[in-house]
Amino acid sequence: MADAPKPNAGGSRAGTKKELPDHFKDYKHVWVAIECEHGVVHPVSFELLGEGRKLADKRGVELAGVVMGGSDEAIAEAIAATFEYGADVVYTVVDPVLAHYRNEPYTKAMTDLVNTYKPEILLLGATNLGRDLAGSVATTLLTGLTADCTELAIDDEGSLAATRPTFGGSLMCTIFTLNYRPQMATVRPRVMSMPERQEGKSGRVVSHPLDMGEEDVITKVLQFVADRETATAQLPYADIVVAGGLGLRSAENFQLVKNLAEVLGAEYGGSRPLVQKGWITADRQIGQTGKTIRPKLYIAAGISGAIQHRVGVEGSDLIVAINTDPNAQIMDFAHLAIVADAVQVLPALTEAFRKHLSVNRMAG
Repeated sequence: MADAPKPNAGGSRAGTKKELPDHFKDYKHVWVAIECEHGVVHPVSFELLGEGRKLADKRGVELAGVVMGGSDEAIAEAIAATFEYGADVVYTVVDPVLAHYRNEPYTKAMTDLVNTYKPEILLLGATNLGRDLAGSVATTLLTGLTADCTELAIDDEGSLAATRPTFGGSLMCTIFTLNYRPQMATVRPRVMSMPERQEGKSGRVVSHPLDMGEEDVITKVLQFVADRETATAQLPYADIVVAGGLGLRSAENFQLVKNLAEVLGAEYGGSRPLVQKGWITADRQIGQTGKTIRPKLYIAAGISGAIQHRVGVEGSDLIVAINTDPNAQIMDFAHLAIVADAVQVLPALTEAFRKHLSVNRMAG
């Protein structure tokens, strides 16, 4: 659906400046869909509010959050947090039908809101829920949607410039939705930084009816299992991550990554080729087609660091790369580089950290 002309070398659109159609002038403000399940807001929603604040300020418009749920009590904290993370206004749709996420009622609620209040930009998290909702909303509204963005900006003509990797992550493409509104984009968790929370900030709340009954929904929720209650890796929000690549040479050697992660109390993961070889499960893949992470410490052992991987890790506070190749791409963006065989370095690091942490525990 997205109308995406090729950017010129300067990163802006080719061609002459055009006046927006008159009906586009009815579309104003930047919206963020707040992902709230069972009273818990997904952190990506707050990250998007921080990014949305920048876009709204550039456009000179309001930033709004959209909160949907089954009762006022279930979304009360989400509304308060939405204001405290930067929103000027919160649109709410409250109905028992929305107690659990289901595509049909949530799509209807969001599209009704958009058709009534006409935002120019709508942002959603690229989570399982967000991706499901974004696709159906964009299709229903017949507008463009740019998925898995790594950067958002407003160009000189006031249009959303949504940048994402393309051609398997080998190129970055900036996409514009020129002929449709709203302009929609999804952003993966941890791509954007978390904004500062403004305790006590408030604003106006606009309520909107759902006008849909339970009998109109064909799907039923039998059970809800939170991610934290599953064995699935939670890489995006780990403070320390240790990962391995093909430089480890064998699945047996990947155990060295797990050993270091265990000592550090860290999560472990790996690059895409390791998933393809069956060394690790898909939920532990790090990179553009896997998980995006922003840990305080990231240790990459035997990973070359192609752009697909870089996109997923460059928000880390400290990146330590271990690679035998001093010219590996990861050396260009790592904060610390160790030119050595990871199979030899990892056991030494593990033992050093084990001794250090043991001494600290005894001293404490």
